[in-house]
Amino acid sequence: MADAASFDVDTQRVIERLRAAVRRRFGERAAIGNFTQATLGGSNRTILFDLEDGSARRLVLRQETIPPDYTPFLPADVQYRILRVVYEHGVLVPEPVFELDAADQLGHGYVVGAIAGESLPKRLLNDAEFATARARFLDQAGTELARIHAIDPALLPILETSPESGDPLAAWMGYYDRWVEPHPALEFAFRWLERERPPVTARTLLHGDFRLGNMLVGSEGIRALLDWECAHFGDPLEDFGWLCTRSWRFEHVARPAAGIGLRESLYRAYERAGGRTLDRAAARWWEIFGLVRWALYNVMQIYGHVTGRRRSPAFAACGRNTCLIEYDLLMTIAGKYD
Repeated sequence: MADAASFDVDTQRVIERLRAAVRRRFGERAAIGNFTQATLGGSNRTILFDLEDGSARRLVLRQETIPPDYTPFLPADVQYRILRVVYEHGVLVPEPVFELDAADQLGHGYVVGAIAGESLPKRLLNDAEFATARARFLDQAGTELARIHAIDPALLPILETSPESGDPLAAWMGYYDRWVEPHPALEFAFRWLERERPPVTARTLLHGDFRLGNMLVGSEGIRALLDWECAHFGDPLEDFGWLCTRSWRFEHVARPAAGIGLRESLYRAYERAGGRTLDRAAARWWEIFGLVRWALYNVMQIYGHVTGRRRSPAFAACGRNTCLIEYDLLMTIAGKYD
């Protein structure tokens, strides 16, 4: 933790405007301090701070910093609406506190309650501290997905305009065309997905990026689901396919469900929690779709780097990542990988 003076000039400016934003909402005596700037994640500026108004609450500012013109990510105001709805329905998410407005001069973003926990997959999958959390993970993940998928889509009509809420395969083919980088392996996969597409049996709210790395976990289990910028409506199997892709097993490839356990254990936990009966055969299609989607997120980052919209060594390295994902993709389609 640090005071504002220890940060760069731009962050100091953000903190001063945040002070004013807090006072407008909590009164002139409200103060903030004990700042920490998160260094993980690439989509937002994240600053943790204490609200010193007698409540001693720890809060988090999520300030949007990426250009919205070339990404499929939802804008901050839509994310905040989603957070409010899912929080009211008991989903494990940070408490929404307030949304930034024009008077704050901080652009787009919001403030939520802070929740302590670990998010690094390597630690969650390997450290002895999280042995109990791993033992409980599939049950908890199934329960949270059942809770999310049970929320009435009518409560979030703004998501109807998301391309992914219509035809997700067509949406990602459109993104591929937008980022103008040829990938024969992905074009082959698009044709395979089109030919083998299963029928959609349900349409629900989806988290869209449900995986280790987007959760805060304690020694006892999942504490919060983060990063709702990919939320949309679709087949509930899409969330399962994403969680079970080879990329999100983090080298524990023999454990398809998040690198922790078996798919069937996850499916049964979901169904016990009130989720729909899942089509096991169709789930494989969604895992292959997930690999295509993850490859394209990397293509997106390359595009942002080479066009100068967001330059970073990490984004430049996404070129190598794309090749690795394409290999996993082709091996999965061929039946060589589970």
